[in-house]
Amino acid sequence: MTDKTGGSAFPMLGSVAYNSDWSIDPGMTLRDYFAAKAMASVPLALDSNEQQLIANAAYAQADAMLRTREK
Repeated sequence: MTDKTGGSAFPMLGSVAYNSDWSIDPGMTLRDYFAAKAMASVPLALDSNEQQLIANAAYAQADAMLRTREK
């Protein structure tokens, strides 16, 4: 892993405009992708405190997944 985000999850090479230089859109990070997947099975939070707890737990799970990939 090159950084704590795991790098780009879905990088894309695309053209800015017709007949112009190419650009790279890095897309979302692998960490964000893992966190989103971790949240998929979590029930909807009712208040902002629950939402924050769920988001923190999802990123903790994503960080654990990234650490496991390094092994």
